[in-house]
Amino acid sequence: MCIKLLFDQNLSYRLVSRLKDIYPNSIHIASINLDKSSDRDVWKYAKENNYTIVTKDSDFNEICMLYDFPPHIIWLRLGNSRVSTAEEVLRKYEDKICKIVKDAEIGIIDIST
Repeated sequence: MCIKLLFDQNLSYRLVSRLKDIYPNSIHIASINLDKSSDRDVWKYAKENNYTIVTKDSDFNEICMLYDFPPHIIWLRLGNSRVSTAEEVLRKYEDKICKIVKDAEIGIIDIST
């Protein structure tokens, strides 16, 4: 229980309920009506509300490079995969994710399988 995740539109909303035991207070962008918003607006919301963005989209990495962090970005490079695959990865790397998000030097967490 260390961080709040904001799941991007390219990830299933079901991850919120499936991961609530280790990432409580996490949300999907559709639940706050940002699913049609620009990546920059999503980034701004995450920054203002202390969320870590979880995405499969490389655009957030570019935004992080331009505007710095927070918010931190978890870039899941899983390709087309099942919801269970993203869940497994976020569970497997929970300790590493929490540690890196607290690090003032690292803004992007790149996870691939």
